[in-house]
Amino acid sequence: MTSTAPAVPASIPDAAQAQRRILRVLVASQILSGAGLAAGVTVGALLAQDMLGTTSLAGLPSALFTAGSALAAITVGRISQARGRRPGLATGYLTGAIGSAGVITAAVLNNPVLLFIALFVYGAGTATNLQARYAGADLAPPGHRARAVSTVLVATTLGGVAGPNLAAPAGTLAEHLGIPHLAGLFVISGAAYALAALVLVIWLRPDPLLLARTVAQAKEADAAANPATDSGDADTGEGRTGVVLGALVMILTQLVMVAIMTMTPVHMHDHGHSTAASGLVIGIHIGAMYLPSPLTGWLVDRYGHMKIAAASGITLLAAGILAATAPGDSVAFLALALALLGLGWNFGLVSGTAIITDTVPLATRAKTQGLVDVSIAIAGATGGITSGIMVAATSYPALALTGGALSLALLPAVAATAYRR
Repeated sequence: MTSTAPAVPASIPDAAQAQRRILRVLVASQILSGAGLAAGVTVGALLAQDMLGTTSLAGLPSALFTAGSALAAITVGRISQARGRRPGLATGYLTGAIGSAGVITAAVLNNPVLLFIALFVYGAGTATNLQARYAGADLAPPGHRARAVSTVLVATTLGGVAGPNLAAPAGTLAEHLGIPHLAGLFVISGAAYALAALVLVIWLRPDPLLLARTVAQAKEADAAANPATDSGDADTGEGRTGVVLGALVMILTQLVMVAIMTMTPVHMHDHGHSTAASGLVIGIHIGAMYLPSPLTGWLVDRYGHMKIAAASGITLLAAGILAATAPGDSVAFLALALALLGLGWNFGLVSGTAIITDTVPLATRAKTQGLVDVSIAIAGATGGITSGIMVAATSYPALALTGGALSLALLPAVAATAYRR
């Protein structure tokens, strides 16, 4: 007796066709949101340093907006679980736009307390930008999920690279509007996040998560009625071990990346580099975080999660060593170090996301993904707040070397999981 795939009722939209439309809409929104998230990375620490007059708390803005992203990850995940990706992601981006407006107000009033509160709210945009990658994989077949995730991630490159390099003209525009120079990028981020939300509200139809559930339920019903059929959608995840490994990969890569990235603009500023030079380095870094995504997705689908997760740890180690040994007056060496830092993060995020997506069933997928991203955000907050303290107590090279060494913890974790399988 031959086995046939269960039929999907004609009333349900074609998943493959819907996936192509959904990816186009997500790409458009990610280009906008990429510009939004760049503001906090580029000038958040400099704003705090300017207001407080000390480097020791320069890592606090990064910690705050990554902590804010932790709360947003829970909220976006729960809204998505209950009502779909469209309302969840749109709510997150609108919250990020509100946070950007708060940062501008704090800069005008020279109020550090309001700045920190606003940066916490602004973190919702960062969380939502990352949560969007899961939406790209909802309808993708198992062998193409990493590539679907990478398609969404790479779209962030255009906005993410352009955003930091708008620091100087945005600052000039801000001064004409009576806003402090450093807050200029947050004008761009607020508009970008609001537009990203609008794109999703209008065009993200059908909702990818809701349609994926409908298709899965139709196949289950058909399989129940025809036991000889093969649903082709059985849970092939690695269970609890897979969730733990996927989360660990993304947590460690986020911790190391945020810690080194946060203090690089401050390190460059202390060596006499301009805001434009810092923006260039951070732009290259963000490009390396997202631009390799199509290749990374193909590598994960072709060679498996484990090998690319291990490559992440090795690449981050190389980044830490280069950042620690780069001359303070060399923009080129710092840019190369930050490029490797972004690439290592990309390897970790794509491979870790694929592990989580393959492991968690549709019934609880969005909620679990949100909780995993909470852990990632907490790791980023820890990296951000401790980075300033460590640099003040020791040095930027010491921070970079410590981060690189910490990333090596990925190797025994990957090896242990591979052995257990």
